[in-house]
Amino acid sequence: MTSNDRADRPARLSVVHRVVDGVRVVTLHGEIDYDETDILRQALLPEGQPVLPVVADMSGVTFLDSSGINVLLRVSQQVSRLRIAAPTESVRRVLALVGADTVIDCHPTVEDALNA
Repeated sequence: MTSNDRADRPARLSVVHRVVDGVRVVTLHGEIDYDETDILRQALLPEGQPVLPVVADMSGVTFLDSSGINVLLRVSQQVSRLRIAAPTESVRRVLALVGADTVIDCHPTVEDALNA
């Protein structure tokens, strides 16, 4: 698939972000795979904006592959704190399988992640 092919197809990942008490809360919906990694990286660590602690609300993520995990791990090294909130069962299972949940704190809700 070329970059032009990717530009012609709708994104399978949607992102909404807001800042709560100095923490960027990124709500993700859809699939996170190789084709969506740029969207994920830009959502978690937007260019030209201050680097803030991040809570990634993954309650709407239906699929996460190794390329998405790699982005999460790289971003966790660049921000002061990255926390995952409300991962779906399939996402939680993948994070645990590769051990990413030992590097990135996972919380059952966004509120828990914000208060951690």
